[in-house]
Amino acid sequence: MTICMSTLLFLIAFYILFWVIVAILFQKEIKSVFERDPAATNYLEVLLTYSGLHAMIFYRTAHILLKMRISFFPRWLSQTGRFFTGIEIHPGAEIGNGFFIDHGMGVVIGETTIIGDNVLLYQGVTLGGTGKERGKRHPTIGNNVVVGAGAKVLGDITVGDNSYIGSNAVVIKDVPPNSTVVGVPGRITKQEGKKIDLSLDHIHVLDPILQEIDELKERLKRLEK
Repeated sequence: MTICMSTLLFLIAFYILFWVIVAILFQKEIKSVFERDPAATNYLEVLLTYSGLHAMIFYRTAHILLKMRISFFPRWLSQTGRFFTGIEIHPGAEIGNGFFIDHGMGVVIGETTIIGDNVLLYQGVTLGGTGKERGKRHPTIGNNVVVGAGAKVLGDITVGDNSYIGSNAVVIKDVPPNSTVVGVPGRITKQEGKKIDLSLDHIHVLDPILQEIDELKERLKRLEK
């Protein structure tokens, strides 16, 4: 009985210590959660229930092991993380600080992906390749980029700093800094000649094709008059 109680106390102490270490090592990621998710109410909730943070714990560990040239285990660990979180991050990817995956289910990040600081991804995002080529075959995402739900960014392309990729967009070409991209294939859109403010407002993003169609309709009306 005494041995069982001692074991239980040890496990509880280990569990608490583990999350204390996570809270220290992942301060920037946790801060990003509170800045970008209004549903985050307290520290303990973020630590214990946010799958995006849990996926990063698996990824950071697997990435370190891969850098140490340990075979098999990093990939096994990443797949274990996928099983528990629904988020697949290849241990070979390079991810900066303040990274946040909101909701997360269905997110895939390929082996040669490079992600800058303070990047936000929503559920269903794919940062993938376009074929069987070797070498750098996945996107490079700049700093302060937001990628909306269901968006696909494919191939060895670069998305510039401070850009926004709209929900369900398919991006296969380089995106300049400070751009907003929507549609299939992805097209750069601006509102009143300016980049749309990245305030996480996913509703008021204009499609450039629809804008042109509306302009043509207005022109036809004027001609008919």
